[in-house]
Amino acid sequence: MKQTIPPPLRSASVLTVCLLGFALGACGSGENRVTAGNRDGVLHWGNASEPQGLDPHIATGVPEHKIIMALMEGLVLKDTTTLEPIPGVAKRWEISDDGLVYTFYLRENARWSNGDPHNAHDYVWSWWRALQPALGNLYAYMYFPIKNAQAYYEGKISDFDQVGVKALDDFTLQVSLNDPTPYFLQLLDHYSLFPVHRPTIEKFGAPDERGTRWTFEGNLVGNGAFQLEEWKINRYVRVGRNPYYWGAGDVKLNQIYFYPTENITTEERMFRAGQLHYTYEVPVDKVAVYQEKGSGELQIYPYLGSYFYRFNTRVEHLSDRRVRRALAMAVDRQQITDQVLKAGQVPSYAVTPPDTMGYFPESDLTFDPDKARALLTEAGYPDGAGFPKTEILYNTSEEHRKVAVAIQQMWKQYLNIDVTLLNQEWKVYLDSETNMDYEISRASWIGDYVDPNNFLDMWLCNGGNNRTGWCNPEYDRLVLEAAPKASSHEERLEIFKTAEKMLLADMPVLPIYIYTSKHLINPAIRNFPKNILNQPSFKDIYLDPSAARVAEAH
Repeated sequence: MKQTIPPPLRSASVLTVCLLGFALGACGSGENRVTAGNRDGVLHWGNASEPQGLDPHIATGVPEHKIIMALMEGLVLKDTTTLEPIPGVAKRWEISDDGLVYTFYLRENARWSNGDPHNAHDYVWSWWRALQPALGNLYAYMYFPIKNAQAYYEGKISDFDQVGVKALDDFTLQVSLNDPTPYFLQLLDHYSLFPVHRPTIEKFGAPDERGTRWTFEGNLVGNGAFQLEEWKINRYVRVGRNPYYWGAGDVKLNQIYFYPTENITTEERMFRAGQLHYTYEVPVDKVAVYQEKGSGELQIYPYLGSYFYRFNTRVEHLSDRRVRRALAMAVDRQQITDQVLKAGQVPSYAVTPPDTMGYFPESDLTFDPDKARALLTEAGYPDGAGFPKTEILYNTSEEHRKVAVAIQQMWKQYLNIDVTLLNQEWKVYLDSETNMDYEISRASWIGDYVDPNNFLDMWLCNGGNNRTGWCNPEYDRLVLEAAPKASSHEERLEIFKTAEKMLLADMPVLPIYIYTSKHLINPAIRNFPKNILNQPSFKDIYLDPSAARVAEAH
């Protein structure tokens, strides 16, 4: 396929953007990227950060998620309007009456992007790989609803044949569960359960070896609507249509460029300069500007995501839950959402967003500086005296910095303690969190599926996404054993409430706010969903040049 290189740029802010290294060609006169992209079916997408990697069994971030969604596909997809499961590689499925056995019938025309046949055996091998402890899959716990998956991962059994995944024939996959799991089909659309191409992985190393070259440009073989064409570090990732994809005839776009846009001020300039169709974020000081403009380019809508700080409970002074709770009670969340963020975010006093499948967490956490000071005194730090030097870690982002500065000032004002701020580039930040090389760390969790379990099972003892050092076996029992065996949806939600109260009582995390999704979106983009997971379907998106011209005329 012919490679489409974005054309030169034009606008008053182009020089600034070019000097910052985002241009892919000469920054001179001529069509901008968006105009050319509208004509040629090439989408230019702001994607926040340089991806840490594209291995679906290792990746954990939203920037990686978006690219992997274009390159790979699971057994099922989500309808981007209703978020209900719809056929993916599996054309249909059957569920046993007791809810324990799922039988998937795969498409006979499914192929890998190199033309190899794609069948049920790929899932058995891929899920075996994902459960190899040496791989360090932080999402391994998402396999635990599958019969014996947890026992295998924890080394309690060594025979993978005992795990509840079987290829009955080339195009029939049977999955057996421990208990009825209402969200199981939703899990299958998450990249951590995507299949990987065995010959490619084994060509570049052992199946459980991290960081091999199998995901590099020229090597990666996927099964999605697009294939990896080019990866220029810190410049862009380019994907193009996969001619072997089972639904290739329905894919609208020819190519997508994913740009690392950590500096959201520069990203907004790129949007105005016609370099981007879509921005990952919008600077706080630009929200009102676009609202007054009334062009429809600013899109703000609910987002199933929670913004919080992690406490490293292995740090001596932060191992005291009185200290953690004091810090949590000295944060004025309403001030942060109203005066710092200004885009409809909602103050949060629990981890799980309210009304997630009818679940409303119960929390006694409040903004109460007097009680916060009393707790800190009780912990041995009256008026902040003797409080150890403490650091807040955040990944590079102007919005994260503003929130950190606000909390830094609140803790000084209300507790008389001094904290320092440290920002790190995305990959380094992820490594710091994973290795517990931090004291307090900015974090967030965006729903992978619509169920409170998705926000609660990450805090399991030794869970890959826990990263706080906190562990409560009774909490694990409630989430892993009691909730799945609940006799009704209502009973299940009550069990989750009990578990989340335990989490909040110990406070290994400091809830701050519930997200809204805010982006600048060019009017040429069509079939772009407004769902609470902010999850697009790149194979369904298309570009309508006439819509862009109408918008410009107005």
